[in-house]
Amino acid sequence: MTHTAKTQDEFGLRIAAQLNSASLDLPHDISERLRAARTRAVAARLKTQTSSQTSTSVIHQNGAALLNFGGNEGLNIWSRLASLLPLIALIAGLALIQNIMDDDRANELAEVDSALLIDDLPPAAYADPGFLQFLKSPIASDTKD
Repeated sequence: MTHTAKTQDEFGLRIAAQLNSASLDLPHDISERLRAARTRAVAARLKTQTSSQTSTSVIHQNGAALLNFGGNEGLNIWSRLASLLPLIALIAGLALIQNIMDDDRANELAEVDSALLIDDLPPAAYADPGFLQFLKSPIASDTKD
């Protein structure tokens, strides 16, 4: 119950107590009409309390705001499936990204392999430790330009 609703209830109880004390001097027919009016007012108040409990509301609890949908009546199969759609979309997106990355990596490896096969040097030259030293030497860098 919120602070405003609690204050309203306390105000209503104070007014009801004053009306009860003043109704002792009234004739019987008027007091019966007042009793019937009070019964209708209490029933209407209870009806608004139950409808506000089942509607969507934000509850503040321990420094966190919680969204209350008024119970589990609204959680049918369609709303549960709709809540899973973002998760399914995320998983599908991640799988698509992984597939694209694998294709790009395979294309890069194919380019390197084709460059090695087309090149004038034999593939065994790339495995030679002296070839790495040759590439680092200033003579090799002059011939590249």
